[in-house]
Amino acid sequence: MSSRTPAPVGDAATPAGAATPVGAHVVDPAGGCPHAVNAELRAQGPVADIVLPGGVPAAVVLGHDTLKEFLSHPDVAKDARHCPALNDGTIPADWPLRVFANAQGMHTADGADHRRLRSLVGNAFTARQVERLRPRIEELTTGLLDDLARAADEDPDGVADLRTHVALPLPLSVICELLGVDAEHRGRLHDLTYTVIVATDTTPQEVMAAVRELVELLGTVAAARRTAPGDDLTSALIAAREDGGDRLSEAELIGTMRLMLVAGHETTLNLISNAVRALCTHRDQLTLVLEGKATWAAVVDETLRWDGPVSWFPFRYPTRDLALGGSVIPQGTPVLAGYTAAGRDGAFHGPDAGRFDITRPGAARHLSFGHGAHYCVGAPLARLEATIVLERLFTRFPDLELAVPEADLPRQRSFIGNSVEALPVRPVRR
Repeated sequence: MSSRTPAPVGDAATPAGAATPVGAHVVDPAGGCPHAVNAELRAQGPVADIVLPGGVPAAVVLGHDTLKEFLSHPDVAKDARHCPALNDGTIPADWPLRVFANAQGMHTADGADHRRLRSLVGNAFTARQVERLRPRIEELTTGLLDDLARAADEDPDGVADLRTHVALPLPLSVICELLGVDAEHRGRLHDLTYTVIVATDTTPQEVMAAVRELVELLGTVAAARRTAPGDDLTSALIAAREDGGDRLSEAELIGTMRLMLVAGHETTLNLISNAVRALCTHRDQLTLVLEGKATWAAVVDETLRWDGPVSWFPFRYPTRDLALGGSVIPQGTPVLAGYTAAGRDGAFHGPDAGRFDITRPGAARHLSFGHGAHYCVGAPLARLEATIVLERLFTRFPDLELAVPEADLPRQRSFIGNSVEALPVRPVRR
């Protein structure tokens, strides 16, 4: 990493008092396809200095082995108390990316607090509990594929948006049913989580307004479950008590609900979309799985490695100056986990890491679900949803094709999420 020099006080691009990394990569808030930038930065080393929107100095970890070490390093924390710039006025209070630091939940907790919060939701996402959801996921998938076919039949060109009709409503319905969210709130919750968590070209005013509405709406959901508890995760969280008898705090409850909602549908939405794009543009790989020479689980893992649903995820903070990957990340620096970069790291995945290959040995060793104590609790659910959807989709429509060239698909306005905003397809029947 390059050395850091103080920025002039009041610099338009950098918060007053912050240190600007010399030669750091300036992150484009509009995001887009991450792979070219990843390759350029990774060629310079497994850790890179970056400047986030708002002029905030940060770092990103890009190499597979280095990221794996970082994600489980004992001197790396998730609690924003370990980032002085977030607490001393250096970074403005309305910085949009503060939402990743300020939320209270297991994703911003360390040690015993993290274990306590994770234990409250962990039992709902064990492999056994998730497998019990299979019939409901299959039922939902069948209905959504009917919707996709119906929408295509009604279109003069036989085109329908797969994200709108399948990739979004499936995981959104499943996680909202698990959380006990009434159907009337689901569409708005998706819009708000996209603005707050995924989109990175938003203004502070847009993010703050969306955060307020999201917290209020989740509070409405929680209030409904307090009044009429059900067999759902929100009701269980409300009823949960620690060994000492204390209830989950309101902030922790809302933060946990928000995390479950976002992680439970935004990432799976992107995973399904990216897998469909990959198979439509690599027909030889689709043929392998349709002929039984590879599995749908292999498709999911290779998609997670090759074009994961999350690109650069914020934040972790070194609790001391941290030697990592031949660099030193200063104590308190906001650091992003470069999942899409690690997925195509040729030093780990081989010289053909940029090739989509569902027969690749070791593809499942990707880091797209994280590593260590914060490994994604919802990984079994995401895998089940994706494998069911892909198998049902391509079994029913084996000649399904993209309706526009892949290069023309609109990318998400994000350097955090990694996918497209629309996926028009022709669900061709044989």
